[in-house]
Amino acid sequence: MTAETTASEPTSTDWRSRLRRVGPGIMAAATGVGAGDLVATLVAGSRFGYTLFWAILLGAVFKMGIGEAVGRWHLGSGSTILAGWRSLGRWAIAFFGVYIVIWGFVYGATAMSATGLPLNALLPWLSVRSWGMICGVLGLVLVWFGRYRLLERLMTILVGVMFVAVVGTAVLVGPNLAELGGGLVPRLPQGSLAYVLGLMGGVGGTITMAAYGYWTLAKGWRTPGWIPFMRTDNAVGYVTTGVFVVAMLIVGAEMLLGQGITDGDRGLLELGQRLAADYGQWARLPFLIGFLAVTFTSLLGVWNGVSLLFADWWRTWRASGTTPAATGGHEDAAGMRGWPFRGYVLWLTVPPMSLLFLDKPFQLTIAYGVLGSLFMPFLAGTLLVLLNSGRMPAAHRSRWLSNVVLTLCLVLFAVLAVNKLVGYVS
Repeated sequence: MTAETTASEPTSTDWRSRLRRVGPGIMAAATGVGAGDLVATLVAGSRFGYTLFWAILLGAVFKMGIGEAVGRWHLGSGSTILAGWRSLGRWAIAFFGVYIVIWGFVYGATAMSATGLPLNALLPWLSVRSWGMICGVLGLVLVWFGRYRLLERLMTILVGVMFVAVVGTAVLVGPNLAELGGGLVPRLPQGSLAYVLGLMGGVGGTITMAAYGYWTLAKGWRTPGWIPFMRTDNAVGYVTTGVFVVAMLIVGAEMLLGQGITDGDRGLLELGQRLAADYGQWARLPFLIGFLAVTFTSLLGVWNGVSLLFADWWRTWRASGTTPAATGGHEDAAGMRGWPFRGYVLWLTVPPMSLLFLDKPFQLTIAYGVLGSLFMPFLAGTLLVLLNSGRMPAAHRSRWLSNVVLTLCLVLFAVLAVNKLVGYVS
């Protein structure tokens, strides 16, 4: 992981300087918004219209709070998140090690099948499985040989594509602004609780949020002086993806309301057909291209960011016999593109291809969501402890607002995890 900026401290902290350096937040938020969020928001809009708009906004605020906490830990403590977990005890990194291996196998198949869906709709001469494998290998090559600067630029372009395509579709179908405004009032229609939890927990990622600190390091942000830049960067990322998810709610509410859509593949198929029927093929194609941009940014971001997490986990686990302060600083985190990084990229790409032969991409998306829900209570809870402890310099410890947001996140994600597990078993 090579830093793109060598300055130890920023020369200016005005808004223009901050906006010029936006990048890691876009990567983190875009990586987290994938096919699962696209499907969940579309189905919620088709069933409840604009009623759950408030849940999307609250979810974006929660994820923004967690992203800020992760970035502040990296910059304020001078240590990576893995070093922080290690300071809590060997159990924390043992849990994360088991989790990241299982999660990677399931997510690898989910990400590849999700990218294959829009490509198969656009270019049907290859199957979803074949297109998914091609995208997985393409992501591997880009991450294997590419550096942070290239990945950030590519992700930013793809975010622009998905933003224009999906928000443009929402503008095309014409949102009902009065009903959208009414959705700001929290309400729970009958049967909506599971959707509310999903929308609040699904705006912007799960395990990928922990990768944010490694992207800030790759950007060259390594000292507390970069915290204002990190906060602006994080906010821009989640505001952008929040607007994107709201656009999906609008599309679902305006085009699929009352259609009885309960699963993602039928919903996307119906949406594509409705766009083509009402506006012509020129309206269907941009939406599918935007869908492809959504899924491929998730794949590319995970192939890079979670592989960095695994590489740091491997380094931290091997050092777990020494004192917690002996390792874990930013300098120790440099150069994490060795064989653990590359091995995990291969783990994300090759073994999961066997799951693609199940030909059930959305069932894989659901399984990924269940596994992802287990991580968020762990992340929110450990951040609460770390950011209020002596491990963090007093000047950068959490204040009341951050603590309230993290506590609410912990409760929300714990309930969401139980709800998903119960639903999955049922």
